[in-house]
Amino acid sequence: MIGGIEEYWPDDVQASASDARTSAEQSEVGTRVFIVHGRDDGTKETVARFLENLGLEPVILQEQPTKGQTIIEKFEELAHPVAYAIVLCTPDDVGALAADYDANPDALQHRMRQNVVFELGFFAGAKGRKRVCALVKGKIEEPSDYSGVGYIQLDDAGGWRLQLAKELHSAGLPVDPAALLA
Repeated sequence: MIGGIEEYWPDDVQASASDARTSAEQSEVGTRVFIVHGRDDGTKETVARFLENLGLEPVILQEQPTKGQTIIEKFEELAHPVAYAIVLCTPDDVGALAADYDANPDALQHRMRQNVVFELGFFAGAKGRKRVCALVKGKIEEPSDYSGVGYIQLDDAGGWRLQLAKELHSAGLPVDPAALLA
């Protein structure tokens, strides 16, 4: 069965991640992955469990202790040491340009929450675009300054899993293609 996955996995990663990287390299890159999310708890949980199956550690802001910090202090503390960020772009809000809405109240489009846009920009700047992946659910308005950067569509069939695993691996995270069968 692994042969079926290897067909879609780049040639240089067909060996397991543990064979391909030393433990020193793995600890240097890390396995912590920050999940940026809005209000779609189901998608957040699905992605978190997928990361765990890959042997990675999902970091979800609301699940971490506050320790008397403000939200931004807590975010900064947790965001710094992660190896990667996954941004869930889910249609939680609606909005439109004021002029478009004034002319046509039906001009509202689905958008991700403002915190998600903010954190997408933060991680793209802090970690670099190669260490950030935006997963898009449904049809949403994309942030204009981030247009042209690849998004992965969260499809019902689960094809996003292989695409995300490839992105994680290309960023140096220890991802074993056999874990995709779990």
